[in-house]
Amino acid sequence: MKAFQIICRQLRSSKGFSVEPALRVGFFTSSYSCGRKKKMNPYEEVNQEKYSNLVQSVLSFRGHAQTPESLFEEDTLLYGPVSKCKPPKQDEEAGVPGNWFPLFNPEKCLKPNATSDATIPLKIPLQKNKITSVTRVLQQTMTSEQLFYLERWKQRMILELGEDGFAEYTSKIFLQGKRFHEDLESILSPQENLKERDENLESGYIKSVQHILKDVNGVRALESAVQHKTLKYGGLLDCVAEYQGKLCVIDWKTSEKPKPFIQNTFDNPLQVVAYMGAINQDANYSFQVQYGLIVVAYKDGSPAHSHFMDTELCSQYWTKWLLRLEEYTKKEKNQNIQKSD
Repeated sequence: MKAFQIICRQLRSSKGFSVEPALRVGFFTSSYSCGRKKKMNPYEEVNQEKYSNLVQSVLSFRGHAQTPESLFEEDTLLYGPVSKCKPPKQDEEAGVPGNWFPLFNPEKCLKPNATSDATIPLKIPLQKNKITSVTRVLQQTMTSEQLFYLERWKQRMILELGEDGFAEYTSKIFLQGKRFHEDLESILSPQENLKERDENLESGYIKSVQHILKDVNGVRALESAVQHKTLKYGGLLDCVAEYQGKLCVIDWKTSEKPKPFIQNTFDNPLQVVAYMGAINQDANYSFQVQYGLIVVAYKDGSPAHSHFMDTELCSQYWTKWLLRLEEYTKKEKNQNIQKSD
């Protein structure tokens, strides 16, 4: 009834329309109805009395905003219950290493012995033995996501450069990184003369790290091998030196893309703490290290990004490194079993 009254009000306000009592309406339209069938309005076929309560409840609703639970209830009411299925697995929380070993060594001093000559950095050669390298562990335990993006990058580069072009590109990148480390070694080594240092400053990568080098002193090791006999891994670290007064394992990296956050450096923090843990247990080093530093240099000479790792952050990455090391050990064990079968 209310709907009819609303329609009547709208008709009264329209030009050329007049709503009168039913008898008069029939008088004026009788001739028209005889010659042509009256067209029914589809709204007139709706049972308005049946849905009046629903319309009124919707228009007068002043409740709270919808929640996921209420939406699910409405979906069940309108479409029926959904088919039962297992929800997707949530990301598992970081595990605890089964073979735990501390990062820091309380039996070692925080600084080199006073009797040692700090002006000559250690440079222990890397021994070719069966001990697992840090690089191999990280390569063999990359996540599926890391492998996906690495393979996608590789395929894009091959599509652009071709197989031979891509091989030449990777070789060139490797040589640039090697030369960068050699230049840094000559700059940080006290045996090199000033003329050679000035020549090295012509490199874009060296220009990129100039503001970092100003805060680096007290170099303790350069391109030196480390070994963790208990956990059975080792590698060749870039540098151990004081950065802004704190003794750090420093990892020098080159990149074609900016890496302003430590998350952009992927597994580099794991590499740093792996070397740190090895130094702290290696008898060749009379001191222990509690901090890390990742420096990302750019070929165009733009300022390098530095990522300092304090003791708390190093401890967090150390746990992740131990998990990766365990994963690698399990894979190697399974592969050896398969070979023996």
